[in-house]
Amino acid sequence: MLSWDEPIARPNTPSPNAGSMARPEARIATHEVAASRPAATAAAQARAADAPSLDGERVRVEDKRVINGSSDVNQLVPFKYKWAWEKYLATCANHWMPQEINMSRDIEMWKSPNGLTEDERRLVKRNLGFFVTADSLAANNIVLGTYRHITAPECRQFLLRQAFEEAIHTHAYQYIVESLGLDEGEIFNAYREIGSIRDKDEFLIPFIETLTDPNFRTGTLESDQALLKSLIVFACLMEGLFFYVGFVQILALGRQNKMTGAAEQYQYILRDESMHCNFGIDLINTIKLENPQLWTPAFREEIRALFQRAVELEYAYAEDTMPRGVLGLNAPMFKSYLRFIANRRAQQIGLDAMFPQEDNPFPWMSEMIDLKKERNFFETRVIEYQTGGALSWD
Repeated sequence: MLSWDEPIARPNTPSPNAGSMARPEARIATHEVAASRPAATAAAQARAADAPSLDGERVRVEDKRVINGSSDVNQLVPFKYKWAWEKYLATCANHWMPQEINMSRDIEMWKSPNGLTEDERRLVKRNLGFFVTADSLAANNIVLGTYRHITAPECRQFLLRQAFEEAIHTHAYQYIVESLGLDEGEIFNAYREIGSIRDKDEFLIPFIETLTDPNFRTGTLESDQALLKSLIVFACLMEGLFFYVGFVQILALGRQNKMTGAAEQYQYILRDESMHCNFGIDLINTIKLENPQLWTPAFREEIRALFQRAVELEYAYAEDTMPRGVLGLNAPMFKSYLRFIANRRAQQIGLDAMFPQEDNPFPWMSEMIDLKKERNFFETRVIEYQTGGALSWD
């Protein structure tokens, strides 16, 4: 059982350079430049991996693999991973754009001295401070890292759509910031200046650096485990855990008829992120199925330690965003909630529940994020939204 009084040691990941703790973006930028100018050998290997086969042999389903595949990645069919293609089609059907949401009531409420309490304003700004860069980190990880290591074209197709959706989410947060007239310097620099946000980003960056390193290649036990670990961190811990305190907070505002425009955008984003999380879990489990040698006892213990650290970091963020009770919520309520979510994510990838007998203290969120009810979520909450509709708040 995780003790909140005894921080768990950070897993063995690359240590940031002295003086860079407050500047995670500098390390990402460095790898963006490096990835755009890889060494000649790495570039040749990458070109070879993506080069179409012109030897006259047709692609066979049985030759396709999620990683380390030898079939032509440029040829989408014949399908082997139909689940990936179906998820791609589902995300396309759920397309939306931030400008479609009316922010006039939010603007009026934000400008009114009696519209929101100071605690509610802090919560909104902390939320935006984390999210305005979080989805950019996710997009960088896909475009500069994950995509080139996945050799199943059906899965690559979903990743392309996911990267676009991450751009839409970043756009949505910027749209909220601009609409409310917030200090852009304060919000967009929060991941440098707010400790609880910076700590979460610092946790993620080593796993981005692994995949965006131009010299990183799969094909060995060590490198394949590194890839699998990074996929787990982003699907289960970033999109599957780090986002959920913020989702609960903003959707709780919407339930009280406050900041309904922002809450509507967050609900669309939550729907997208639920799909991303589901796809990532399916991807992880397929890699495990095709490469059972990766799932060693030692590797599972590493993953469990990462889960524990992530829960600790997200709870610290909850405490920072809610130093006092607000909206009928308080930070201690999130202790059970985060453990509940962590249990679900762990079990979905084949680990035992890490925090036994934890219940969901926010049952009203289940219809939106409970993966067992994902079908109900799409068929009830957003049934009228197909490229241009609008959500209605009860």
